[in-house]
Amino acid sequence: MSPSTRADLLNALWRQNRRTFLGRASLWLGAAALSTLKVGRGFADAPPALGLPAGVEGLPHFAPRVKRVIFLCMAGGPSQFESLDYKPKLAELQGQPMPESVTAGQPIAQLQGQKLVVQGPMFKFQRFGKSGQEISELFPHIGSVADDICIVRSLHTDQINHDPAHTVMNTGTSISGRPSMGAWVCYGLGSESQDLPGFIVLTSVGGRNPQPLSMRQWHSGFLPGRYQGVEFYSQGDAVHYVRNPKGVDRERQREIIDAVAELDRLRNAELKNPDADTRIAQYELAFRMQMSVPKLMDISDEPQNVLDLYGVSGADGSFAYNCLLARRLAERGVRFIQLYHRGWDHHNDLAKFMKVCSGLCDRGTAALIGDLKQRGMLDDTLIVWGGEFGRTPMAQSDKGDVGRDHHMRAFSMFLAGGGVRGGTTYGATDELGYHAVENPVHVHDLHATMLHLLGIDHERLTYRYQGRNFRLTDVAGRVVKEVLA
Repeated sequence: MSPSTRADLLNALWRQNRRTFLGRASLWLGAAALSTLKVGRGFADAPPALGLPAGVEGLPHFAPRVKRVIFLCMAGGPSQFESLDYKPKLAELQGQPMPESVTAGQPIAQLQGQKLVVQGPMFKFQRFGKSGQEISELFPHIGSVADDICIVRSLHTDQINHDPAHTVMNTGTSISGRPSMGAWVCYGLGSESQDLPGFIVLTSVGGRNPQPLSMRQWHSGFLPGRYQGVEFYSQGDAVHYVRNPKGVDRERQREIIDAVAELDRLRNAELKNPDADTRIAQYELAFRMQMSVPKLMDISDEPQNVLDLYGVSGADGSFAYNCLLARRLAERGVRFIQLYHRGWDHHNDLAKFMKVCSGLCDRGTAALIGDLKQRGMLDDTLIVWGGEFGRTPMAQSDKGDVGRDHHMRAFSMFLAGGGVRGGTTYGATDELGYHAVENPVHVHDLHATMLHLLGIDHERLTYRYQGRNFRLTDVAGRVVKEVLA
C-alpha cells in the first residue's frame, strides 16, 4: 500500500463512525480472540510509548532465585494418605471409630452426622532416592526425582469446599474477585516473552469426575486486565481465531492492525486514556501470537527420547502433554504457568481412582522436573505440586467403595526447583493425620515463599484499591526459610 493511498484510507476511515469501523475491522482481527487476549498481560520489552512497563518499578526487591513458576494443581484434593504422608497408626486402627477428641468441633464436609471410622492407607509407601523420602507406590516416577523435591506435609487452608478452597489457593482469600497469584506475579515482574501472554493456564481431565473450575481462578481481579491468565486449549487451536480467515494473508492482517493502531493513537492523543494504549499493545500481541502459538503447540520438533520421557505421542490434551507444553512455555519466557488436572475428588472408589489419576499425572510431573534439570532450567524455575486441600483420615462410603471426604486441617504438597532444598521433608501431622502439628504452613506462607524465590518481598508487593493497599498474602504470610537451600 503506497503512502498516499494509506493516508487517503486513514482520512476516510477517520470520517466514519469509529466504532463502526472497529466492528468491521474485527472481521479480520477475530473479535472473540482479541476480547480474550486484551486482558493477557504486560510484556517486558514493550516500547515505552505503550506505557506497559516490565513490572512494578523497583522490583525485584532482591536477587531472585527463580524466573518463573510452574504450578501443577491436582484439582479436587488428592489424598495425602495415598501419596505423600504415610500414617502407620491409621493402618493399625483400620475400621475403628475415629477418636472424638480429634474431631469434636472440627469442620466436616460430607461426613457430618455420620459415624466416623478410621481408614488406613490403601497403598504401600516406599523410600526413594538417596534421601529416602517416603512416597506412595502409586508415584514411582515422582519417587525417581525424590532427591529434587521438598515435601511439605503440614499445609492447611481456610475453606473445606472446592470452589472457595481453590479461591484461597489462587488468590489468598475466599472472597471472589481478588487477583490470582499468577496475575500478582506478572503485575510485579512483567513477562520475558514478547509473543505470548505472561500467564498461561492449561487443563486436563481424568479420574472420578472433572472438577469444575471457574475462570476467575486465574483472573486479574482489580489489577489491570492485561495481567489476567489466558487459558490455552491443548487440543485443536490453542486460542480461538488464532488463524487468519480465508482470503486474509499476514500482510493484509498487518495493514489492518497498523491502521487500527494509528487511529487509536490519534484519538488517544485527545483522550489520554491508558486503556487505549493497552488495547493497541494487545492487538500487537494477538498478531504475534498468530505465529508463535501454532509453533508452540506443534511438538513434531521434539526428539523421540523426549516424547518417550513424557509418555506422549501427540497433542492428546493429556496432563503429560501439558507438562511438555509447560517446558516449551518456560523456554519462551512465560512467567507463570498453571496446569490443572481435574479428577482428584475421590469421595468413593478411592483406590480405583487414585490409580487412574496417579497414572495420568505421575510420569508427566517427573518428566517435567527431569527435563528442566537436564536443560539447566530447573535452577531458575519453581515447581509446585498439590491440590486445594487434602482428604480425611476417616472413610466415606456405605457401599464398600471407600473414599475420603474433604479435609482442610492438614494436607501435603511438594516444591522443586531453584532455591528449594531437594530431598527433604518439612512439617508433620499428628499420628492420625488430622492436624498439622509440626511447622504448620498456611497457604499465605506458601505464597510468601513463592514470591520470595522470585525476588519479591510479599509485604511490599501491594496495589491500592478502594482506599487500602492489597497484597496476595493479605495481612499474613511468612517465608518458610527452612525449605530454602
